[in-house]
Amino acid sequence: MSGTAPWVLHVDLDQFIAAVEVLRHPELAGRPVIVGGRGDPTERAVVSTASYEARAFGVGSGMPLRIAARKVPDAVLLPVDAEAYTAASDEVMATLRARPGATVQVLGWDEAFLGIRTDDPEAYAREVQRAVVEATQLHCSVGIGDTLVRAKVATGFGKPAGVFRLTADNWLDVMGPRPTIDLWGVGTKISRRLASLGITTVAELAAVDPQTLVPEFGPKMGPWYAELGRGDGAREVDATPWVARGHSRETTFQQNLTEASEVEEAVRDLVDRVLEDVTAEGRPVIGLTLKVRYAPFLTKTFARKIPQTADRDEVLAQALALVGKLDPDRQIRLLGFRAEMTMPDDARIGHTPTRGGW
Repeated sequence: MSGTAPWVLHVDLDQFIAAVEVLRHPELAGRPVIVGGRGDPTERAVVSTASYEARAFGVGSGMPLRIAARKVPDAVLLPVDAEAYTAASDEVMATLRARPGATVQVLGWDEAFLGIRTDDPEAYAREVQRAVVEATQLHCSVGIGDTLVRAKVATGFGKPAGVFRLTADNWLDVMGPRPTIDLWGVGTKISRRLASLGITTVAELAAVDPQTLVPEFGPKMGPWYAELGRGDGAREVDATPWVARGHSRETTFQQNLTEASEVEEAVRDLVDRVLEDVTAEGRPVIGLTLKVRYAPFLTKTFARKIPQTADRDEVLAQALALVGKLDPDRQIRLLGFRAEMTMPDDARIGHTPTRGGW
């Protein structure tokens, strides 16, 4: 499609995991579907996603499965099937890459940015939606913006299966009165810290002198949050393949771990699983993080940099050394392990698409 104006489209698949499950099980259409763990609400697990019918009852991602099942007693609970979701995602991304003139930046299973040049971005967005439905039977919402941030935020106003545009012209009209937590990249903790400075709305954050945020957030993040409030940031979609900085795994135990031998065995298993992913990358490890959740729900992390190594025994030894930092008198309900790797010279810079460089 010819055109002179550059645009960013954010394509977000609607209720992706639940939608994939409904395609596999058409009889579930219109029913409240909750996907998480092994689909057993008596086990410790959280909701990965819920259909719109289940969300109407207050079910959301990250909610304990037992609470979700209690909220919707007649819901269909299904186990997570990562392979099926990966296959569906791959098909969607291939469809996006086939769009004329599009530069595609994949963000995850269910979302991607498209960089395009057109004088009618809404028409292009609707063509994208039709192409995705025809190829996969999955529906998506599309946000249109003049920056990656505005396109990403716009998508929320288009759900489900709609199109919405946010630009510098209407950013403050739409987002100004909203709380800062509605911004992509601002969570509960950051919004509270902003509120402590008297900044509660997007308009207030957009108007602030970036330097006034430096004492609270530092010389990089302070100005970045001010930029986020204005919806500014990167304007070009980068198709450079994303290279993972690290790999991680975690396990929630059905019964709390109480013995040191149980903890060591669990960490050894996590290290083995993470190193399978790391070995496939072919890059050495330079940092480790051990995550622990004590009963009933206190979470802590312990991290260390290590000399660059590809030696499995060395990584395991360093991981077991981190185990020594755990409180031996507390029961453990979850353990997680992450290995950070060296980055290739041509890797994309930055952690998130909002923080410049992406």
